[in-house]
Amino acid sequence: MPHCIIEYSKELEKIVDPSVLVESVYQGALKTNFFEETDIKTRAIAFEHHQIGSLKMNFIHVTLKILAGRSTEKRVDLSNSILTELRVLPELKGIGLSDISLTIEVCEIEKITYAKSVIEAQ
Repeated sequence: MPHCIIEYSKELEKIVDPSVLVESVYQGALKTNFFEETDIKTRAIAFEHHQIGSLKMNFIHVTLKILAGRSTEKRVDLSNSILTELRVLPELKGIGLSDISLTIEVCEIEKITYAKSVIEAQ
């Protein structure tokens, strides 16, 4: 835990490699010291078609799915840590933060309904 899902506008791939976004979000989660490094799962999905209000603005939205039980303060620290990591990316500085929407959402997973199985290669 956590599952970090990065959704972003495909146009951003012209200025930032998706692997940079994945690493940035991973580092933001790791720096909180809430999780073991091997437990942080990060992935990215590009969206070619998107709209924010009446604008076609670039965006990065990160959904963090964590097991329930952490305080609101810790969830705020987690979202702020990831937002900080994204804001300092040199590739995004060039376009100006007014040209991109950065959002973070922390969602809690009920422990009782969460299931996990690792299938080992044979």
